[in-house]
Amino acid sequence: MSIAPFGRRALPVIANDEVGAYRVLRVADPDGPAPDAGQFTMLASVEHWGGGADERPLLARAFSVARYADGEAHYLLEDVGPGTRRLCELRQGELVWALGPLGRGFTDPADGRRPLLVGGGIGIAPLAILQDQLRGGTALLGFRDARHAAGAALLSDPRIATDDGSAGHHGLVTDLLAAELDGAGAGGEGGAVVYACGPPPMLEAVRAMCAQAGVECQLALEAAMACGFGACFGCAVPKRGGGYVRVCVDGPVVAGELLDRVEDPGAGAPLAALAAESP
Repeated sequence: MSIAPFGRRALPVIANDEVGAYRVLRVADPDGPAPDAGQFTMLASVEHWGGGADERPLLARAFSVARYADGEAHYLLEDVGPGTRRLCELRQGELVWALGPLGRGFTDPADGRRPLLVGGGIGIAPLAILQDQLRGGTALLGFRDARHAAGAALLSDPRIATDDGSAGHHGLVTDLLAAELDGAGAGGEGGAVVYACGPPPMLEAVRAMCAQAGVECQLALEAAMACGFGACFGCAVPKRGGGYVRVCVDGPVVAGELLDRVEDPGAGAPLAALAAESP
C-alpha cells in the first residue's frame, strides 16, 4: 500500500480536458508516491477555494486516482457542486492542493482468475488505473446517457450500457455482469474476480450477484469524507456481524463478503467524484 507523505502538496495543473460530461484534471506530481489502484487523493484549489459571498473555505474533496504515469496524476471530475465546479474550472499553470494517496486499494487477482471491472458513472475512475496496473481486464461500464458514456474512453475495449439506450446496451451495467457470471467457470478456482466502483445501488447489486454466484468481489465504496485519515469517523459504514468500516482508512476498497449490504450514505455522489458538497 502506498503511503502519502505528511502534509499536502501544491501541484501545478498540466491540463483540464473535457471528456463528454466529465473533465480529466491532469496534475504534475513527480515527487509523490505512485498510488495503488483504488486509492484516493484529497484535492482543493490553492486559489479561490470557498463558498458564498465571503468565500468561506470548503472542505477538500476526495477523488480516486484515475491514472498515474511518469509523475503525472489524472482525476475524473464532474461538476455537481461548488467544490467540483471550482476544480473543473482550473486551467494549466494553476495550483491544486493534493493530500494522498490515501486508503486501501484493490488487490490483484489470484493466479488464473479473470478480472471483471464493473463501473458506474464517475465510478469508472479507479478502474482505469486498475486496468493499467493489471495490463488488462474486461471492462463493463454503465452510464446515464451517451454524453456520459464518452468517459469510457479512459479504459481499453469497454462494453457499455446506458440507462436511456443512447449508447451500447439499453439497460444496467449489471445486465452485462450477469451475462459474464452466467458464463462457464465464473466462480471457484480459475474463475473471476469482480472489481467495482459506482453508486451504492449498483454496488449492492454487484455484491448480491457475486455472493449468489460464489465469486469474489472487491468494492470501492462511497462515503462523505472530511479528513481522509479516519479521525472524524464521518465515513463509517456498518459491516457484517457488527462494527464499522472507516471508508477512508479501512477502504475505500473492501471485500464484498465483509458487508451485509451496501447502503447509500446519502452523500449524493460516488467517492470517486467527491466528498460531501456542503462547505
